[in-house]
Amino acid sequence: MQEGFETTYHAVEERHWWFTGRRALVRQLVRRASTGCDARILEIGCSGGPLLQQLRRDGFSNLTGIDISRDAIAVCAKRGVPNVFVMDAQHLEYPAESFDVITASDVLEHLADAPTALREWHRALRPGGKLIVFVPAFMFLWSQHDVANQHKHRYTTSELRVALQQAGFAVERLAYWNFLLFAPAALVRLMKNLVSRPASATGQGDLKQTSKPLNALLQFILNIENRLLLAGLNFPFGISAWAVARKS
Repeated sequence: MQEGFETTYHAVEERHWWFTGRRALVRQLVRRASTGCDARILEIGCSGGPLLQQLRRDGFSNLTGIDISRDAIAVCAKRGVPNVFVMDAQHLEYPAESFDVITASDVLEHLADAPTALREWHRALRPGGKLIVFVPAFMFLWSQHDVANQHKHRYTTSELRVALQQAGFAVERLAYWNFLLFAPAALVRLMKNLVSRPASATGQGDLKQTSKPLNALLQFILNIENRLLLAGLNFPFGISAWAVARKS
């Protein structure tokens, strides 16, 4: 992502409703996917480490994080997050079958060679290991926010399924996330696209810290949605697509 945008990202990622809502869901998915608190867990795209911090508080002891950004790993160091490394998600520096669970939230869409990355993630998992992956959904939502994030693609669940299966994964759960906030978010993005110049390398993202009352309200809405998803309900669309996939 662009330098200025990354600075903002690290400043808000611990408390912003989007990140706290997604981490809450990922934490529950990790609990379901893991074999116990000693499970070997790798977070790809760990950023400043808030998910790793929460998983450690949840009792997981064998945690590793990687990120392509040296600034992100420096933020981890400042926050006291151990066992994190600068590494390319497309070329993992780990032996085969090193991990029980891999998480990758909003990583795949950044990569120039997503198929290679998925094959690498598959290689690094033990047989029966689980991949939990989140990606932004629907190309018609493409905006300056995607430019600032240096995205390559936004996915449908069908596209995500095909990509995972071609890498050798068996897809166990495939769904959309942020359904309840989809309509206002889509409207804002489409209106911005109508009134602004075409996306370019100077695009600016939408990310900023909201007021405490609004942040709490949006977090409450996402908490409701997370509970419905964890109960097994699937939504027909959302701002993100996500999957749990198993190494056969």
